[in-house]
Amino acid sequence: MNNNIYSKIIAVVGLGYVGLPLANSFSKKYKVIGFDINEEKVNKYINGIDVTNEIGYEELKKSSIEFTCNPQDIKRADIVIIAVPTPIDSHKKPDLTPVIKSSETVGKNLKEGTIVIYESTVYPGLTEEICVPILEKESGLKCGIDFKVAYSPERINPGDKVHRFETITKIVSGMDEETLNIVADLYSSVVTAGVYRASSIKVAEAAKVIENSQRDINIAFVNELAIIFNKMGIDTNEVLDAAGSKWNFLNFRPGLVGGHCIGVDPFYLTYKAQELGYNSKVILSGRNINDNMGKFIAETIVKKLIKKGIAIKGAKVLILGLTFKENVGDLRNSKVMDIIKELQEYEIKVYSKDPYINIEEIKHEYGIEIDENKNSELVDAIILTVAHDEYKLLTAEQLKNMTNGSNLLFDVKATLDNKNMIKEGVDYWRL
Repeated sequence: MNNNIYSKIIAVVGLGYVGLPLANSFSKKYKVIGFDINEEKVNKYINGIDVTNEIGYEELKKSSIEFTCNPQDIKRADIVIIAVPTPIDSHKKPDLTPVIKSSETVGKNLKEGTIVIYESTVYPGLTEEICVPILEKESGLKCGIDFKVAYSPERINPGDKVHRFETITKIVSGMDEETLNIVADLYSSVVTAGVYRASSIKVAEAAKVIENSQRDINIAFVNELAIIFNKMGIDTNEVLDAAGSKWNFLNFRPGLVGGHCIGVDPFYLTYKAQELGYNSKVILSGRNINDNMGKFIAETIVKKLIKKGIAIKGAKVLILGLTFKENVGDLRNSKVMDIIKELQEYEIKVYSKDPYINIEEIKHEYGIEIDENKNSELVDAIILTVAHDEYKLLTAEQLKNMTNGSNLLFDVKATLDNKNMIKEGVDYWRL
C-alpha cells in the first residue's frame, strides 16, 4: 500500500445510491468533496437527511464530506470519481446524457495530474472512446500525459445491509499499470473485501455489464416457466423448491425486473453489439420476457376477477408496493407501473400504498396520486408487488378485511406463506 495515497483529495461526482455510500466510506480516511447538480438534494445531505436511505441520518450527520453544487470545487481534487446514472431512453437505447454532462463538468475543472475514475455502468469502450475525448476537449489537457483515467464499476445493492460498498470485492482497472496500482491502493484502503485487478478498462466495463445481464437472463427463464406452469395449474415456486434440492441448481425466482441496473444494463451491451453488426438473440429475448411480465400479471388478475363474477369496469384493486425492489424508496424503472397501466386500460380503479415512497415524487414522475383516504376503501383484489419487510407481517385476516368479500390476493413475489394463506381462506395466487 502506497502511504502517499492518504494525502489525496477525492471528489465524488453524483451523490445518489452509488455515490453517497462511496463518498461516505472514503471520507473516513480521506478529504472528500461530494458534488451533485441537484441543489435540493445537496442541502438535504448538509442537514443530515439521507434521501437514499443508504447510510442513514446518524452516519450522515457525523460524515466529514464537503457537500457542494459548485463545480469549481472539483479543481481541488487529485482523484475524481464519476458515479452518475446511465439510463436508457424511450427507445431502449443508452441515454449517455448524465455521463457526458458530468464528463464536461469535470473536464472544465480538471487540473494536471488528476486521475478520473468512472463507476457508471457503460458498454465496453465507452470510457476511452466517449469520455476521454470530452475530458481532453473541455480541459485542454492530454490524457496519458496530463491526466489519467480508470474504471471501477459500482456494485452497490440498494437496501442491502449485508452486501455494502466495503464488503463487496471491487473490480479496478486503469489506462496503464501506474494508474491501476494507484486505483487499486485507493479502493483497497476502504474495501475490506479486497479488489480484483482487471487487465484493461474494457474488460472491467464488460464484466460489469454482463453481471446484470446474466441475472436478467436467469430471471427471464424462471419468468417464462411461471407463464407455462400457470397454464398448467402448477405452482412455480413449488417446482423451483423441488428442483433446488439438486446441488448445482441455480436459485432464481420469478418476478418483476425493474430498477436502474438489471432492467437497463443489458441494453448497453446489445446496443454496442448492434453497432458492431451483431444482433443479440438470448439477451434481448430475456429482456422481452421480463419487460412483459407486468402485462402477464395484469391479464391474470383480470381473468381471475371475471371467474369470481366481478365486473371488470370499475373494479377496485389495491397495490401494495410501488418501488422497484424491497425496502428502498427508488421508483426508477419500477415495473409495478406496467401493472397499473394495464389494469387502468381495463378501466379498473387502482389504489396504491407504499411506506417507502415520496408521494410528491410519484405524482411528478408517473402521475399517480396517493390518497390515504381512498386507500381505506374495501377492494375487489389486493396485489402484493414488493416484498417490503412491513408487508411480510401481514396476516390472512388483515388481508381479508381489506377486501369486500372476494379475499383475492395476488402475491407477485411469493412474500407470504401460501399454504397458511389458503388455509385461512385467502383466494391466493402467486407468480
